[in-house]
Amino acid sequence: MEWERAKNIILIAFILLNLGLAGLIFVEHSRYTLTGDRISTINTVLSENNINLYTTLMRRFAPMRHLDISGFYYDIPALLEIFFDESENIIQEETAENHYLFKTSNSSLEISNGFISFDNSLGMGENRANGTIAREDAIEISDEFISTHFPDFVQDIVFDAYSGGGVQIIYRQQYRGRMIHSNYIEFLISADGIEWIEMQFGQVIGYSAEARTIFAPDEILLTFMQRMRHSAMDNPIFITSIDMVYLLEYASDREGQIYPAVPFYRIFIADNEFEFLINAYTNTGNFGG
Repeated sequence: MEWERAKNIILIAFILLNLGLAGLIFVEHSRYTLTGDRISTINTVLSENNINLYTTLMRRFAPMRHLDISGFYYDIPALLEIFFDESENIIQEETAENHYLFKTSNSSLEISNGFISFDNSLGMGENRANGTIAREDAIEISDEFISTHFPDFVQDIVFDAYSGGGVQIIYRQQYRGRMIHSNYIEFLISADGIEWIEMQFGQVIGYSAEARTIFAPDEILLTFMQRMRHSAMDNPIFITSIDMVYLLEYASDREGQIYPAVPFYRIFIADNEFEFLINAYTNTGNFGG
């Protein structure tokens, strides 16, 4: 009889413990989740300042760790294999230290200060094709290049009807479901195919340090409003997208150096290719337009 009673007491204590843990988890989850009232309030405040939110606002803003990323240092022989055929006669021109320039009769590859620039239009001349290329055809070309050489990069932004009827496409590296803004590959594709590619990336080492509290999306939007409301007085602003990426603010092309990439909110507005970047840790950002 005593044993049955003891088992019941233990069972009840176990149930109460689990209820307590569930309550703590719920409180912690709620602490970093936007409520419906906060979302309604930020929409009202933005609207009163002629700024309109035309996208779904993310609701979770749990603490985040930064990413460690190496400096922009590259395997040059591997890049030569990517950009040039074995049959091509590659000429390396004399350049300054940490500056490399490789050329063939039709294309060139330049590596300088962490930037890689490939120009594939040198041999087109009078043979350049006329007309535009369809967006889906351009994406198919860039997707094939990315899947072959940089499979951990994902499509980010596409600009239609770029200079000369081409399409500009930007890919960024993805790490555990989050894009790294500073690791990018950018294409210009025309009816002739790939005209140029620009890229910059460091090696992702992994998450580091303890998670830090980040600002909530509505607080970020308040900062955006305060900086942009004078512009919005003359022309209404329509926010079309807001997301979060990792950004390497400071880096170099020195081998072996490690730098932190921190979370940034990105805000896009209609009729403007410029993206506004706001540091999620500090709620400060780039509003240069």
